[in-house]
Amino acid sequence: MKAKSVIGALATVAMLAFAAGCGSDDDGSTASGGGGGGGGGLPKVEKKDTYKVGFAQTESNNPWRLAQTASMKEEAEKKGWQLVYTDAAGDTTKQVADVESMIAQQVDAIFLAPREEKPLVPAVKKAKAAGIPVILLDRNVDQSLAKAGEDYVTFIGSDFIEEGQRAAEWLIKETKGKAKIIELEGTTGSSPANDRKKGFHDAIANESGMEVVASQDGDFARDKGRQVAETLLQANPDATAIYAHNDEMAIGAIAALKAAGKKPGKDVVIVSVDGSKDALQAIIDGDLGATVECNPRFGPKAYETLEKYAAGETIPPKIINPDKFFDSSNAEQEIANAY
Repeated sequence: MKAKSVIGALATVAMLAFAAGCGSDDDGSTASGGGGGGGGGLPKVEKKDTYKVGFAQTESNNPWRLAQTASMKEEAEKKGWQLVYTDAAGDTTKQVADVESMIAQQVDAIFLAPREEKPLVPAVKKAKAAGIPVILLDRNVDQSLAKAGEDYVTFIGSDFIEEGQRAAEWLIKETKGKAKIIELEGTTGSSPANDRKKGFHDAIANESGMEVVASQDGDFARDKGRQVAETLLQANPDATAIYAHNDEMAIGAIAALKAAGKKPGKDVVIVSVDGSKDALQAIIDGDLGATVECNPRFGPKAYETLEKYAAGETIPPKIINPDKFFDSSNAEQEIANAY
């Protein structure tokens, strides 16, 4: 049901869900039933030629987010769908309100890129209660509080743990297993930051010569990454490597190294995640060592998944985008296709 009275009546239930316990690493392996009717009784979607859908973006402060938003808008226009778009501007509270606004506008479905894992769970459950299915894009929610096939349809995105592992494997090889590493973390509480950290640390756990000497949140932002890198480099002048959870922070770190009179790529080796055009250019310039791709072009896959769901097809709990890896061997050839 989509009536506003139903939404209001469920506010207390949603708040109780928000107050539930801490998260786990469960991947929510229950498959979503065809047409939204299986699993935990997800809302159905009528099969039709055009839809009114919501896309609740988390922020627009970097090229990756801009590319993701452009893809969602372009595909909606191509299909003739009505897209209700919101930008939370990096504010979790606003993103919750954005989802609630989409519920009030009675969209057919909501595509959500959750800024944080826990705070968006009540909004996801409120949408389900209002009869609106949610598909998560690029970031997940806490799996102990909400699961695919029960509370939302599916998660579409990259394997963030694998991204961290691939970055670590390259760095181990590049440094011959000996490095003092500064880690620039993504937004605290977000699934990419949590998983990219886990994947990296798991991969270096048995490498006695690989040591993370400092780690701090750079909020996935270029200038914040620069500021954090400056502080951590001053505190750890013997650092020989930087692992950034995204390219924007890596580029900020490059600026910090140059300001400190150090040569990125020589004095300090840098590896990151995303695969942006700026990052590939930095590889070509010799400043950045490598970057693991995290494809931002979600539009085609997102809308195709909703169409399949409406048609009654069974949707897997996770749809993982295949990602490339860029270093000096292929950056020049691949840069034309980067976002």
